[in-house]
Amino acid sequence: MFVSKFLCKNDQNSILYKKKRLRFSAKSEGRKMSEEKKEEEEEALKTLEIENGLRLVPRVKLNLVIYPSTPLTLSHPIDEWKTKRALIDFLHTSLSLTLPEEDLHLTRHKNLKKRKRDDPVAAGTLRVWDLSFLPTTNRYLEWRNRLAENLNGIELNLEGVKFKLAVTVPASDDFNSMKKEWEEHSAFRSVGEPDTVVLRGMPSRWFAEPRVSSKPSMLVTHTILSTFGKIRNLNVGEDNEYGKDESENSGDLVSGLYCKIVVQFDKYKDCHDAIRVLCGRSMQKQGSRLKADYEVSWDKDRFFRNSRNQSEDKNSMASSSAADNYRSEASRRHGPENVRPRRFKE
Repeated sequence: MFVSKFLCKNDQNSILYKKKRLRFSAKSEGRKMSEEKKEEEEEALKTLEIENGLRLVPRVKLNLVIYPSTPLTLSHPIDEWKTKRALIDFLHTSLSLTLPEEDLHLTRHKNLKKRKRDDPVAAGTLRVWDLSFLPTTNRYLEWRNRLAENLNGIELNLEGVKFKLAVTVPASDDFNSMKKEWEEHSAFRSVGEPDTVVLRGMPSRWFAEPRVSSKPSMLVTHTILSTFGKIRNLNVGEDNEYGKDESENSGDLVSGLYCKIVVQFDKYKDCHDAIRVLCGRSMQKQGSRLKADYEVSWDKDRFFRNSRNQSEDKNSMASSSAADNYRSEASRRHGPENVRPRRFKE
């Protein structure tokens, strides 16, 4: 009886001990996740140095589109300078944010004949480079999203005409949404986690071999992107489609200015971390004041697998064509009209 009670008591103590361990483990796991999230938030505010004199500079970027509050036919384009001043004044007075004029870019709709009554009259981007007012413990993403919410839907009165502002966070800057998208894609398609990053809008000359060519170099690109992890496959080339609409509006279309990079990493974690770090930043070259925006995304189209299949198809077609040519040539050479007559001894 005593032994039975002793065993029961031991069992109860064991259960209590296990519960405490589970609670402690859960708390430790929660603390670990909290610390990792805090590190990511602090990292989002840091400038990261990478290879070849390049660095990734944090910033907040928002896309702006200006619509008339009611469908409207314009007789002349809106005044860009007055629109900028109205937005900058609103940021300063309502949100206590001082924004230099050069950090607000607007392009008005110039061809009014093609514009419909409810089409936007202008579009552009707002960038906040100075994030020093944010304490490192502050949640960078929450502040950015709150800024977008506060600006979205405000009315601007320009020369007696009311316009409405639509504000969004660029898809290329929204890492959490991007990650959710690829997780759903992987689950739905029953494919593995992504390991390939697609970069557009990178300045070609920053990825070129100095004093050799202005075109992007595979070797230089590999050196730069190896910062993020071991690379399995790499493709780089000119991207003349990037920024084409904006360049056409400004009349300044330069071929070969940008390059497109598709890089496949050995590990999913390296791909994940590369996208997370590249989101919400612009690239800057040492000694240059230019800060280049770019678009980062994950590869939905399985670029390297499709490229390999296309290459195999081309090789197969080439082999088939060569075989057909060989058979045709053989037939021509050994056809009835080309058969040499037999010689008989007389």
